[in-house]
Amino acid sequence: MAPRSSWKAFLKLSLVSVPVRGFAASKSGGDVRLNQLHKDCNTRVKYQKICPEHGELASGQIVKGYEHSKGEYVIIDDDELEKLRTENDHSISIEGFIPPDAVDPVYHAGRTYYLVPDGAPGQKPYALLHRGMRENRVHALAQVVIGGREQIVLLRPIGDLLGLTVLYHHAKVQSAESLGDELGDVEVTDEELTLANTLIVASRMEQFDLSSYEDRYHTRLAELIRMKVDGQEVVHAEDAEEPKIINLMDALKKSVAEAQKAGGAAEPAAEPSSRKMAPSARTRRAGTRKKAV
Repeated sequence: MAPRSSWKAFLKLSLVSVPVRGFAASKSGGDVRLNQLHKDCNTRVKYQKICPEHGELASGQIVKGYEHSKGEYVIIDDDELEKLRTENDHSISIEGFIPPDAVDPVYHAGRTYYLVPDGAPGQKPYALLHRGMRENRVHALAQVVIGGREQIVLLRPIGDLLGLTVLYHHAKVQSAESLGDELGDVEVTDEELTLANTLIVASRMEQFDLSSYEDRYHTRLAELIRMKVDGQEVVHAEDAEEPKIINLMDALKKSVAEAQKAGGAAEPAAEPSSRKMAPSARTRRAGTRKKAV
């Protein structure tokens, strides 16, 4: 079954307008859902919408309203809200283009959509915009109304499509600098840093395929449910025994040896020039790497 689009809009860059449809990038369904039950009788808990005057209500009996004074409401229906929307509210308005690393992933709000051209008229301008962004190696910032709220979004090529990722506004994101006081004044020796760098190099993933990672919690939960349904006893799974290494240098050396054994010997990292990094210096370095919207 072909996926259904979530919404339609016009992707606008200056005077160029591209009709597009948005499809959610994440798949729904497939998760193991646990229901809430009454502890005493295992009856499923219901969530009801209750009017104190008239009891339980059906969805069609519920409207939206704004309390303008104590106990007094003005009713706002969806048609009236739709009349307030301008043509721009139905558009994805590109503000401009930015380098691919200009927006730190901490601003990603967890919702991504694939955009596809809506009909034949949108095919060519869509292809031009996609190819132009690829060849110039840029992403785009835009604004769009999704779910009745204006959102700032990031547009970027994803394969042969354009992807749209909703972003948090800057005021919604806690800065890394605000937690700088949590870092102690730690002294790092040259040998420790060399070993850490060697461990990182030896652990580098030359080939990476995200599809090879499975949801192990989902698998274990499904197995637990199967065992319970079959009346089997659930036994705690024993973790593999980890070697108890208290000394940091011993842990680094053993980790390097195991990583090099697994992936082949790696060249030792170059000796660092400095040994001590104060919390303020770490904060400044982190801040220079972070790109805000």
